Amino acid sequence: MTASAAFAQPRRRRRLFVEAGSALLGLVLFVWSLTPIYNMFLIALDPEEGEIEFDGNIWPPNPSLDAFWDALSQEARYLEAFWLQFGNSLYIGLATMLLTVVVASLASFALGRLRSRLTPLLANAGLAVYLLPASCLIIPLYRIAHGYGLADTKWAVIGAQVAFAAPFAVVILQHYARLVPTELDEAARLDGASAGQLYRHIYLPLMMPALALVAAFALVVAWNDYVYQFVLLTSWRNTTVSIMQAQLFTDTDAEWNAMMAAAIVYALPPLALFVALQRYVTRLTG
Repeated sequence: MTASAAFAQPRRRRRLFVEAGSALLGLVLFVWSLTPIYNMFLIALDPEEGEIEFDGNIWPPNPSLDAFWDALSQEARYLEAFWLQFGNSLYIGLATMLLTVVVASLASFALGRLRSRLTPLLANAGLAVYLLPASCLIIPLYRIAHGYGLADTKWAVIGAQVAFAAPFAVVILQHYARLVPTELDEAARLDGASAGQLYRHIYLPLMMPALALVAAFALVVAWNDYVYQFVLLTSWRNTTVSIMQAQLFTDTDAEWNAMMAAAIVYALPPLALFVALQRYVTRLTG
């Protein structure tokens, strides 16, 4: 009894150290992750064009929401067409999300029902697109867009983003689809259900958690893109918020507070989508 207690005490102390170390590491990562977001709010609340943060202050002495009004009313420099740019970004993001969900769900449904030794190869072939850095594919996609008459159109960017998001989405859906019993398909076929009916009435409802995760992933991919939007969109009417934000780095006297306020507003749609789909994503990861 005494010997077991002697062994248990160092083990308990070791577990306590591990838990304390894990908690400390989690706190450090949490602070590190939130620091850029905090800086965005700090700059946006500064009435002096965001200079307070660069002076080493951790909170503006006179916080103000004027920068948000300047962004929403399109009065700040570079933000004269903010709502047009926001609409273009929203159009590209939502179209990429919907097309990725449709393409990936149809592909995973077909691959999951194939009875072939080539099925694993076909399912993973699309992942080859990730072997090259995205920047290496800009010129080929630029030439394809011009060749098909899609130069300077939002659909050129949408097509590129779907091409990048769909392969990983197919892999996610393929793994989740293995949890769907094939006996449901067989029972539905015995009742005379077609492949389309199987897809609509059995596959899609049961795959909702994975589809929600794929939708969030595709929107974030399109929402965070800058390079393809900058290269494929050249006219003012197709400018997005990402392109507009990049102009900060070419201006020595930019209105940083208004731009950070615009960036915070720009971050709201993905956040709203994640909140709306949270119950499905939690069901998938829980």
